[in-house]
Order: sequence, then structure tokens, then C-alpha cells
Amino acid sequence: MTARPENAHQARILRLLRTDGPRSRAELGDVVALSRSKIALELDRLAALGLVRSDGFAASRGGRRSEIVRLAANLRFLGVDIGATSVDVAVTNGELEVLGHLSRPADVRDGPTAVLDQVLEMVAKLRADGVVGEVHGAGIGVPGPVSLRDGTPIAPPIMPGWDRYPVREAMSQELGCPVLVNNDVNMMALGELHAGLARSAEDFLLVKIGTGIGCGIIVRGEIYSGVSGSAGDIGHIRVDDHGPVCACGNSGCLEAYFGGAALARDALAAARSGRSPFLAERLAEKGALTAEDVGAAAAAGDAHAVGMVREGGRKVGTVLAGLVNFFNPGLVVISGGVAGLGHALLAEIRSVVYQRSLPLATGNLPIVLSDLGGTAGVIGAARMVSDHVFSA
Repeated sequence: MTARPENAHQARILRLLRTDGPRSRAELGDVVALSRSKIALELDRLAALGLVRSDGFAASRGGRRSEIVRLAANLRFLGVDIGATSVDVAVTNGELEVLGHLSRPADVRDGPTAVLDQVLEMVAKLRADGVVGEVHGAGIGVPGPVSLRDGTPIAPPIMPGWDRYPVREAMSQELGCPVLVNNDVNMMALGELHAGLARSAEDFLLVKIGTGIGCGIIVRGEIYSGVSGSAGDIGHIRVDDHGPVCACGNSGCLEAYFGGAALARDALAAARSGRSPFLAERLAEKGALTAEDVGAAAAAGDAHAVGMVREGGRKVGTVLAGLVNFFNPGLVVISGGVAGLGHALLAEIRSVVYQRSLPLATGNLPIVLSDLGGTAGVIGAARMVSDHVFSA
């Protein structure tokens, strides 16, 4: 059983050390408003539990130098980001610095047994490389709605065979540590909060545009999941009553227009019809097309591909403008594989949001591309389970 803090003071100390790094005993006492004797008692107990260690001495503040404290060197958390077409597994230390990171192609439609076995193989590879020994907690993000009470996916549209599969229970037994499961977009939002452009933002939106489209909602530094865990599923907001059929069974969803699968579908149609010479040539070379090919075509100046990106950006911007009016965030971060279309997409989204949202909501609203790349999800998953482990 992983050691846990014994009270709220210890839990707060651990989270401070995780987020801000090493601090002196005096600084910690100031932040948590504890006397010198009380902070010493709590830190000694945390050291006895194997959760913190000494790391030298701070500069003098006019008297005896205060000891610097940091999290124990052997603390290890796993972050697992299961996407529709890939799996990422990372191991971090207690301060959530990534010590090892593996990424492999995977098809979530192969079902939970095949995908989770692949996750365990990647963990075994990290163990063999000497990056991880004992695991103190694992966080897992999956591309669908999750029951936070049970740690199970609930009727995920793009995850056949995963409905109510006991991911948390199965992986906890395999790894021998606490495991938490949540939606992958929420994990990305936590990753941005911890290590990305949102470090100084307490209220923000993370919009992931990948195979699916979702939104992580951070309120006062915490994930907002809604009553049943399905908050932020913006990919299934209808933008056209007579649009294409979505994976969820409805018609005209945002995801059916601009998710990765939708872009690949439209790229194939454009290539076969001759509307896009670049995509037609790429199709002849590869035999298939993806959203990445649309990005390459747009970057090369292919007029039809540029139009696809702009039209998709307008639809995302229209939905996002409504969210901005409703939520009034301090920041919007755009991430995910399709977000790799870059600044042409970002410019279109910004234009629509700034035009359609209220001036009071957008007067000081940055809309930016994530700079964490493929690590946002794994860092966020590690952050989630560390919150659990570092709680009383």
C-alpha cells in the first residue's frame, strides 16, 4: 500500500512540493501558516513515511539556516494516455518531471484487453530500462465518457467493446497501486494546468481536436466533470440538422464535420473528385489519406485544403463562441492531432470567437495552441493520481 499523508497539512505540503519544487522549512511554514515546531513535526512525519527528504540548506534569513525539503526521490507515477489511434505511457517523479515516455500506434477499436495489454507491455519496457521500480499511482485517460465513481467508460462512441469495462479495477490489480481513470481531454487540461501555458490560469478551456473533439473544463484549478462525468463533450453539439451522421448516431455533430475521421473522409472525396491536386497525388502515393495530409496540402497552398481548414475552424469557432459567452474563461488552449493544422486553423477559430462572443468575455482572452505536444495527456494523468495519493 502506497504511503499517504496523515492529515490536511501534510497533504498540502506534498502538493506544494510537487507543484513548486523544493522549499525550505521556513518557506513551507509561511505558506501553510504553521508554527516552526508544527511544521517540523509534520515534515518529520512525512520523512518517516518516505514521502519527503532533506536537500541541503537554504540561504540564511538572519539566523540559523533552514533545511530545504523536497519530495522523496523514489516516488514514481504513471501517466497513460489512450487515444483513438495511439497509446502514450510515461513515468514521472514526484514533481511530475517525465523520466521516460513511450508512444505506440494502437487502435482503440481493438477493445480493452488488447489495448491495456499493450499498456502493460510498455510499462514493462520502462521497467526493463530502469526508469521505474515501484509505482505509487497510475492515471489513465481514455477517449470517451467515464464514470468517475466506477472508473469505467460509459457508452463511448468511438470505443466499441469498452462500455463499462472495469479499467480502474483491472489495471490496479496488474500494477499493484492506486489507479484513476478519466476522459483523455480532462487529462490534457490538467497537463496544461501543471506544465503548460495554463499554469497561471485557474479558469480555462482546453479544446482537443483529434479523432474526436472534446473540451476539458478547469474551474478554480480543478477539473469540472459534471454530475455524471460527461461535461465538455462538445464534439456532439449539433451544428447542422442535416449534416453527416456522427459516430454517436446523431446527425450534424461538430465532430462529424471536423474530427480526424471526418477530415480523412472529406480529403478522400476531394482527391477522387480532382478538387485537390495535392491530395490526389498523396492518395496515389499512399493509398489512404489522414488529417495530417490535409495539413500538408494546406501548407503547400492547395486551395481546397485551405478551404477545408478554414471551414472547420469556423465551425469550431462557432461552438467555442457559445462556450466563451457561457463560461467566460481566462484562456482557451487548442490541442490534439488536428490542431497540428496550425496557425491557419487558429486564426479562423480566433476570428469567429472574437466576432461572435461578447466583448466583455473576449476583451482579454488569449486563444493559443498548446506547446506541450504529446505530453499533455500523460502529465495530466500523473497529476490526477498524484492529487489522489497526496490527499489525506
